[in-house]
Amino acid sequence: GTSRSELEIARAALSHAQRGEGNAGGLDDVRRSDVGYYLIGDGRRAFEQSLRFRAPPARRWLRAFVASALPAYLGTIAVLTGALLAVLLVRTATSGLGLASLIVLGCLAVVPASDLVIAFVHRALAAFLPPRVLPRLDLRDGVPSALRTLVVVPTLLTDSMQAAEQIDALEVHYLSNPDGDVRFAVLSDWADATAERLPGDEPVLTAAREAVARLNRRHGPAPGGGDRFLLLHRRRLWNEGERTWMGWERKRGKLHELNRLLRGATDTSFVLAEGARDGVPADVRYVVTLDADTQLPREAVKRLVGTMAHPLNRPRFDARCGRVVEGYGVLQPRITPPLPGGESSVFQRLSAGPAGIDPYAAASSDVYQDLFGEGSYTGKGIYDVDAFEAALTGRVPVNVMLSHDLFEGAFARAGLVSDVELFEHAPSHYGVASARQHRWARGDWQLLPWIFAPGSRSIPAIGRWKMLDNLRRTLSAPAALLTLAVGWTLPAGGPAMWTAFVVATIGLPTLLPVLTGAIPRGRGISKRSHVRAVGRDLALAVSQTTFVTTLLAYQAWLMTDAIVRTVVRVGVTHRRRLQWTTAAQAKAGLRLDLGGFYRRMGGGVTLACIAVVGIVAAGPTASPIALPFLLLWAASPTVARWSSLPWLAVRTKAPSAAEARALRLIARRTWRFFTTFVGADD
Repeated sequence: GTSRSELEIARAALSHAQRGEGNAGGLDDVRRSDVGYYLIGDGRRAFEQSLRFRAPPARRWLRAFVASALPAYLGTIAVLTGALLAVLLVRTATSGLGLASLIVLGCLAVVPASDLVIAFVHRALAAFLPPRVLPRLDLRDGVPSALRTLVVVPTLLTDSMQAAEQIDALEVHYLSNPDGDVRFAVLSDWADATAERLPGDEPVLTAAREAVARLNRRHGPAPGGGDRFLLLHRRRLWNEGERTWMGWERKRGKLHELNRLLRGATDTSFVLAEGARDGVPADVRYVVTLDADTQLPREAVKRLVGTMAHPLNRPRFDARCGRVVEGYGVLQPRITPPLPGGESSVFQRLSAGPAGIDPYAAASSDVYQDLFGEGSYTGKGIYDVDAFEAALTGRVPVNVMLSHDLFEGAFARAGLVSDVELFEHAPSHYGVASARQHRWARGDWQLLPWIFAPGSRSIPAIGRWKMLDNLRRTLSAPAALLTLAVGWTLPAGGPAMWTAFVVATIGLPTLLPVLTGAIPRGRGISKRSHVRAVGRDLALAVSQTTFVTTLLAYQAWLMTDAIVRTVVRVGVTHRRRLQWTTAAQAKAGLRLDLGGFYRRMGGGVTLACIAVVGIVAAGPTASPIALPFLLLWAASPTVARWSSLPWLAVRTKAPSAAEARALRLIARRTWRFFTTFVGADD
């Protein structure tokens, strides 16, 4: 776009950075002394003007869209949702349906219609917006002491075996990330109890401390001095709202108290062994927080720290609005399910991955990062201790917030590091997944007071939209079910059209990746292998659609139960707002017997029976269309149990003589390459 060569452009960018370095003082000046500020940062527009660069029309249009990202994004969704509903309602009105019935249908259908529109908008934005990859420092020699980092795994200590597993996992985290001044800690609480201390507590804690001490003896001190491994355990405190002894504020309180402990606080609820306070590392700049079942790949910590420490990503806290307004106080890596293992199930295969049926694992965070420059924090990532605490201290009263990640990400400003991924298994048991969804929905609705409260003006607009969008997602299943029920029972309601509409809102979002991937994007791809891959993706999408449709009634019951419980607890009783069960505890209490599934999922079957009564009372018009859905909903516990059974389809067979010879030749040629070209001096 200019008459200058690449070398001249590079020299001009370097000259700008050197002028910024000469004036370096505050964080803004540090950013201006980085050459990336002029190439990919906020200084690019001025740099382009100095070069008399004129962007092509397509880029100018895209920049205009991004400059008004939130109104353009929400406006597009609103217009398309309204247009879709208008077509459906006009078509229904021609059959003679009254205005009141049309209003009811429109109010119910707006949520599933928005599901479909948002899926299309996100897919379109992903095609037009280039991925926003955050810059990072290389850190070739590992994490320096100036960027000292603590990797923590919040967990519950329930017994000696579970504690040993967590400490073994801590060692695995270290072995995959041994470079530099990185410490590793188990951040533990006791399970809730009726008393502050239980008889079996001390032996478990003593065994855990001894296991950590063995790790420190085996691997030696950290590069900056002090223990490399730590066990930071909290005592129980009485919680009046929960009527139990528990760790203060659960995970949110655990991380808040950890931050204070790292900054020298002596009044936390951590129970430190004699002399252990001296072992708490000083000058920790970053904390990487993981779940108990998160797998940390090689060099992931170093790459996260390098991204966080880059001048363009360093957080700038604005005391006037009380939040991070530039850079990032927390970074969220990409979470990917690993290859399925021995406990894999059909449900796990359906729900795992970016095209899975879990709405919280969708790829919308990529759109948020690429369009708004902010990702969505989901509780696993790295944060700047000082910026995180400055943005969140005093924000939340006790005993009111269960799901805190999105709230924290809004004030600390979260970024998505899409090129760093952590691995975490999706639940293999449908009961565990539904319990987690119930907990998430309760946590989302507990944020309702912050969304509309007078003090919510300090929440950035995109953060408020994310909270509202989560509420909208919890309403998807109840709204879709009610849309079907009204479409089936209203006279002249157009049952076929409304049924097709609801199925489309469920199925098309899963089919979009298949449709966009149907045309090969590269050369040299075998047509047969491409057709097979597309066929597998299509079969998976159809399976996901069928599975979600089958469980629609139960999901509607589950979400309605979560919403009603939360509204009552927040607005009336003010109790049990921190009710929480870990995935391990949920799985331990579940069995695979069919009777148990029908007892747990009886609400969905009840809704199916109510729908039968309504259809019979309304007349036989919609019966042929509704019957397959009603049968699926009645059989949903059976389907859920079948999907939770271990997957046994993997088979092994001995290779033939020709296959064995081919494999040995490949191995021999591979070995010979290294023995020939790799020696002591290489």
